[in-house]
Amino acid sequence: MGQRPLLRSCTPGTRLIVSSLVFAVVLLLTPSTPAGAQKLDQVPAVEALTYTLNLAWVLIAGFLVMFMQLGFALLETGFTRAKNAVNTMAMNLTIYPVGLIGFWLTGYGFMMGGIHQWPSLGAFGLPHGELSVRIGHHMLGLIGFGKFGLLAVNNDPASLAMFLFGTVFMGVAATIPTGAMAERWKFSAFLLYGFFMSMFLYPLYGNWVWGGGWLSQLGVNFGLGHGQVDFGGSSVVNMTGGLTALAGAMVLGPRIGKFRRDGAIGLLAGHNLPLAMSGTLILAFGWFGLNAGSTLAASDPRIGLIAVNTMLASAAGSLTTIFYLQQRYNRPDVAMACHGLLGGLVAITASCAFVSPAAAVLIGIIAGFLVVGSVLALERRFRIDDPAGAIPVHGVCGLWGALAVGIFADGTYGDGWNGIAGPVRGLIEGDFGQFIAQLIGVSINAIVIFGLAMAFFVIVERTIGNRVPAEVEWSGLDSLEMGSEAYPNV
Repeated sequence: MGQRPLLRSCTPGTRLIVSSLVFAVVLLLTPSTPAGAQKLDQVPAVEALTYTLNLAWVLIAGFLVMFMQLGFALLETGFTRAKNAVNTMAMNLTIYPVGLIGFWLTGYGFMMGGIHQWPSLGAFGLPHGELSVRIGHHMLGLIGFGKFGLLAVNNDPASLAMFLFGTVFMGVAATIPTGAMAERWKFSAFLLYGFFMSMFLYPLYGNWVWGGGWLSQLGVNFGLGHGQVDFGGSSVVNMTGGLTALAGAMVLGPRIGKFRRDGAIGLLAGHNLPLAMSGTLILAFGWFGLNAGSTLAASDPRIGLIAVNTMLASAAGSLTTIFYLQQRYNRPDVAMACHGLLGGLVAITASCAFVSPAAAVLIGIIAGFLVVGSVLALERRFRIDDPAGAIPVHGVCGLWGALAVGIFADGTYGDGWNGIAGPVRGLIEGDFGQFIAQLIGVSINAIVIFGLAMAFFVIVERTIGNRVPAEVEWSGLDSLEMGSEAYPNV
């Protein structure tokens, strides 16, 4: 009886945290289901060594992706003003523990609950569950329903490694909106968002593409290529994060002084461009874990091509922005060069294993042009404020990257992907169905993920509010929202 008044008097964010802790206790008291996975001591020595090597590869790749959190923190902090540096850094720090706990509680279960094996890691016969609907003779997976709190797989090394790998991917998606919504986002509202993103929104679409859900089965059920294919996360990670950022920035509104009554656009320049450039290079380094690690196997020789394609696309994207803006404005724009490099990385992520190096360069070049065009359109035409360029880089280039699979996949890799015999082929190899599958996938992301994100931010706006008061924004979020400053003596 004494708990309900206490919870009622707390803020919504506190109630969510308390509820999550209660749920965690319930999970811990629930008997663990035997994993049923094949053990390494039950397979020949050579196979066991391969599984162990692959397991180490997945973990190391996951560590690289986790390091990208620092890259995002530096990038976004450099692109924002000095009076908000602590707040921007704090969001990039806090999204890690918030997202990790949320993904552990429900996110991983919703996303990967229907997966029953990790063949490259030697795990077979895992407990699994997927909520599905039957349409005619087809079963369409809607959301996973198992492995909550890792209780059913707490003794399976492969599942634990994949939880780590999946968590850091989720962290990338969850961090993207912090750049677009920086310098005016209320910290309590941000915490609520972190749990929503990690516990439900990201896992939902992730299940449809990577967890055996209905988008991955468009090939099996409807003959559309191999279903939606996204090797490293152009749509699952980046487009999801980018469109969530778009919804949040629209509800939140622009920073004070960004768009003036006379139609002029205010220059609210970041305070430390070298910091942003350092973050960009850290992200480029971590991207090798994102892409090459997605093979889930060090024994897969394709990792060489994947790494090369990753590098080439990023370089092509960056050089495209440099040359284009040099030609147009007679000077280079280093900030845009950072965006172009990241846009190339985002664009190649879905197709990095399925295309040639020449195609990777072309994908990066197109991404570079898309970054410049969408940055300018976002501000000048749509009047949407995005301090770190998160929406063009991750949303627009993520969409382009997913479609690029359906265009440039050259039929040299992907035999058996999503249960379809033969390699993945795009339009250039005559598979129109694969392009349609990719088009359906990005359309669903644009409708469902953007719609759910918009609904969430509107609900928060009508309850606790998304935005700090104007006086806090004027003075800076560091001193009044966070209680500490990055540069107290300046």
